[in-house]
Amino acid sequence: MSEEETKVIEIAVAYHRAWTTGDWDSAEEHLAGAILCHAPSGTMEGKDAVRSFMKPFADSLTASTLLAAYGADHEALIMYDTANRSVSSAPAAELYRIENDHIVQIRIIFDRLPFALARGDVVAV
Repeated sequence: MSEEETKVIEIAVAYHRAWTTGDWDSAEEHLAGAILCHAPSGTMEGKDAVRSFMKPFADSLTASTLLAAYGADHEALIMYDTANRSVSSAPAAELYRIENDHIVQIRIIFDRLPFALARGDVVAV
């Protein structure tokens, strides 16, 4: 693994660890000011928008497990599982674009089904 690959993975994991433990000051240190975050609900721009989007979910967590982290060039990909009082397992992945040691773009995907089941929006068969 190259130094660049190691570095982008370290930045991604540090950001993930910070937001999943509620340490938003540390999390924001890893974000570029003009961060773009693409999520299933839409695109956010800027640290404040990303924090407003992520914080309610992060505050609800009872557990977060990092499953994998990979890096190449200026990108890192992590896969993780989270839990809260309503959902025992909610897998997700995030792709980070990193420039000048800061995350400039995040693309988030996650399984919405556990949340829909918990709300009673759908019924498991």
